[in-house]
Amino acid sequence: MNPQYKIRKATAEDERKIRELFEEMLRTINHADTADGYERGYLDKFWKNGEDRIYVAEKNEVIAYLSVEVYRKPGAYIYLDDCSVTAHYRNKGIGSALILTAESYAKELGIPVIIFHVKKTNEDAFLLYERSGYSIYRDDGDRYLMHKEIRCD
Repeated sequence: MNPQYKIRKATAEDERKIRELFEEMLRTINHADTADGYERGYLDKFWKNGEDRIYVAEKNEVIAYLSVEVYRKPGAYIYLDDCSVTAHYRNKGIGSALILTAESYAKELGIPVIIFHVKKTNEDAFLLYERSGYSIYRDDGDRYLMHKEIRCD
């Protein structure tokens, strides 16, 4: 654990900050002043003690998050849905630490594949994922489907 911040599983009390970070991410990658946030109730699935979860990094407050969705059929995989690090804390290894946390969770569940989408215009995120060992699996128009196989033994 980095003494500068702590990574933990998010709780419903983190929802306001997660919503703010999501909107910040959308404004950044879309180069826009405004962004529509999550639909009402969308994050509820993460607070229900199921396998889906959100990990947050905090330093006095939540400064980053990564949502992790577990799919068992057909074929088991983890889908990383959203990752956002607030501007002041970018390029400090927090995104990488969140990804490593998700990979550890996948190993814990015995799920050997992690996938996610990244917009082609989001060059910083794409470079982060490449450095983390992910590669392009499929070109989906304005974004790539990235993937990585991990050892679960």
